[in-house]
Amino acid sequence: MRGFLTLTVRAVSRVPRRPLSGGRPPAPLGARVLTNPEDIFQHNMWDHVQWTEEETEKARLRAEENSKEKIPVEEQSKYDGEAHKYWDRFYELHQRKFFRNRTWLFTEFPELLPPDTAGLCRPELEQDSRSESGNREKQQPCGSCTLTSHMDTFPGQHAAFRILEVGCGAGNSVFPIISTIRGSKAFLYCCDFSSQAVELIQEHPDYDPAVCHAFVRDICDTRSPFPFPPESLDIILVVFVLSAIHPARAQDVVTSLAGFLKQGGIMLFRDYGRYDLAQLRFKKGQCLSENFYTRQDGTCVYFFTKDEVHRLFSDAGLEELQNLEDRRLQVNRGKKVVMHRVWVQSKYRKPSLISD
Repeated sequence: MRGFLTLTVRAVSRVPRRPLSGGRPPAPLGARVLTNPEDIFQHNMWDHVQWTEEETEKARLRAEENSKEKIPVEEQSKYDGEAHKYWDRFYELHQRKFFRNRTWLFTEFPELLPPDTAGLCRPELEQDSRSESGNREKQQPCGSCTLTSHMDTFPGQHAAFRILEVGCGAGNSVFPIISTIRGSKAFLYCCDFSSQAVELIQEHPDYDPAVCHAFVRDICDTRSPFPFPPESLDIILVVFVLSAIHPARAQDVVTSLAGFLKQGGIMLFRDYGRYDLAQLRFKKGQCLSENFYTRQDGTCVYFFTKDEVHRLFSDAGLEELQNLEDRRLQVNRGKKVVMHRVWVQSKYRKPSLISD
């Protein structure tokens, strides 16, 4: 990637961190802005990077080039129909070691904090979010809405605040959340279509059925039941999940999930953005369709634009609270290499019905 980057540094004023409000931690997209090119190797990550037209065009051409040679149509179905096998193999190989715990979640998504823990600001949650991916805008989730549909009994039925994480993997979000909500009136559900991943969570020493229910579920199968009723969730966390499924399935998945939010409930999203370093590194012959690729291990990844994300959630009947493109410079200070990273981070809320 050395040949791709032509670094242009613009004079950008330093982004201030928002002060604490209501006891919740600040939630910027980062405040480390590079204003002097000579400082580039002083840190591992720089925030709010602005691309020049030339850099954008180079990225577009590189993505166009690596997607010219598509995987034959007759071979593509296995990456969709047998996706769980590839992810089972991934977790069998890597166990819990591939991803770091997402302690940045509570900085970027303070909505995850239950109302009865809003005054807590845990020191470890102040850690730099740059370790994995590393907004603003806060919205108090609805923790007191009554359920509009009932099941006789279900895990977490007595909780006042319910969170679901879809595509939970080996628990890199799950265990930071469990640590934070334990002792509160909150309950966490987490699911993945890889049975290997769910086993890793259930066998973890910090897994606690009193505050968490982990289960196997393919979110593309919108007809299979969830272990809770519709309109029962305050928060749904969708982090680096939709990119792993076929883009043609994404709308049905988001629409189905939206049906489980309470009125006023929020869906939190973060995923790969268009022309991220990961997209530009793909070689010819790994492209399934436009901006959708398969890795060497058989897992797949799609790269979103803000507009695509907005359509997905608004067409599911949700209203935008936040929809941001997070552009950063990732720096390898040892090798003196700099790389463009792009993510999309969004928050969408289910509207409350207003009665006359």
